[in-house]
Amino acid sequence: MLDINKMIQNEMTFRFDPEGHLVDLPEWSQEVAMELAQQEGISLTTEHWKVVRYLRDYYRAHGPQGNAREALCCLEQEFGAEEGKKRLYRLFPGGPVRQGCKIAGLPELAHTVDRSFGSVH
Repeated sequence: MLDINKMIQNEMTFRFDPEGHLVDLPEWSQEVAMELAQQEGISLTTEHWKVVRYLRDYYRAHGPQGNAREALCCLEQEFGAEEGKKRLYRLFPGGPVRQGCKIAGLPELAHTVDRSFGSVH
């Protein structure tokens, strides 16, 4: 939950929403991506960067109207030729769309998490 008192005391918290996604898209850089990936326990490789850049292009094309299911299908077509989703989930164990968007400095896409399923978050 967002703590307004912490935001007032520390302006740097304005950069992230409660889930840790950047609020202001222009603030993203490769350095920020590496910091976010480190927080997620991921060491970015060339494969990770390809996915991150693809997600940024996807968001640029679809904006906030894009949805997670469609993004995952596009990622699978682009990067999952041999192993499908398995490869993407090995790169981003927290979910290629959810964790990938976070590292890419993007807001969570619609339907990334469906809380009605009762899955662990």
